Amino acid sequence: MAGNTFGKQFRITTWGESHGKALGVVVDGVPAGLPVSEEEIQRFLDRRKPGGSRFSTPRKEADAVQILSGVFEGRATGTPISLLIPNTSQRSSDYGEIASYYRPGHADYTYDAKYGFRDYRGGGRSSGRETAGRVAAGAIASLLLKQLGIRVCAYTKSIGPVACEGFCEEEIARNPLCMPDADAASRAEGFLEECMKQSDSAGGVVECFADGVPAGLGDPVFDKLDAALAGAVMSIGAVKAVEIGDGTAAALARGSESNDPFRMEDGSVKKASNHAGGILGGISDGSRILLRAHIKPTPSIFSEQQTVNRNGEDISIRIRGRHDPVIVPRAVVVVEAMTALVLADALLSNMTARLDGIKNFYRV
Repeated sequence: MAGNTFGKQFRITTWGESHGKALGVVVDGVPAGLPVSEEEIQRFLDRRKPGGSRFSTPRKEADAVQILSGVFEGRATGTPISLLIPNTSQRSSDYGEIASYYRPGHADYTYDAKYGFRDYRGGGRSSGRETAGRVAAGAIASLLLKQLGIRVCAYTKSIGPVACEGFCEEEIARNPLCMPDADAASRAEGFLEECMKQSDSAGGVVECFADGVPAGLGDPVFDKLDAALAGAVMSIGAVKAVEIGDGTAAALARGSESNDPFRMEDGSVKKASNHAGGILGGISDGSRILLRAHIKPTPSIFSEQQTVNRNGEDISIRIRGRHDPVIVPRAVVVVEAMTALVLADALLSNMTARLDGIKNFYRV
């Protein structure tokens, strides 16, 4: 299976399955001397782990990370950092029945079509548990960004028809849906309760911003920064669309409404607005980077569904097991992690963009 490695200079390779012995990630390209600890990584994983609220799968996993290599006396050595996250609450028997049929909305059929064989225990590599490795790696990327004065923050923008109208960053950690608007969170909880009563699920939108990103990251053709961000976020299993800045609303605007005027402020070039979401021509412009990830409803629902089995017969099924009625709140930190990974990689790649930068580094 190809496609398990992400990044160029700051590279990660995730491994493991939902119901295997463990999951993990190898992070390569971390600058030597960066402070790294299991405690810092664990803070990120605790935001993603299952069993955190009644709107999360009842599967209980500590997601306790172990650093196996690449860190000595609390600092990165410059060698690959290998992280291990044991699985401790597997119930593969919940999935024995699905070996014979294809679940609607899942990758069961496409895996069979591609490989002729699949790990049906919770979806194997296509399971949402694969993202634990991404989050652990994203925590390290965020530590690097912090050293450079860059901060990434993600939160739930909407769930189903309920969208945030206000913004209080402190509120994100106060409610189980990670919404920065207490009133919207309360209404969204009511909406989810109704979905659960009807054995159904819901989708939503995660919004993410990055402050302190310098102008000049990204390349103008195939390696555009917005293209890299879109690709990274779209690689998260449940994401079906990504917007940068105004996103789809830009298609409805006029040029006079969409363009961001430039102005001088304290001797620097600034923008009077940010419809572009901090990226122009594929290159960061120094303003806030803003993106949104649109996430589909959890495909594992407990109501009756129609599908086919591997013998080509039409059948009716009711999925069993432990599943989230909404993926969005646990996806918040995954979107944040992937954004941090893209920015860390872009920062390291950008160091060779200009001759004067190289000469300055080597003191020539």
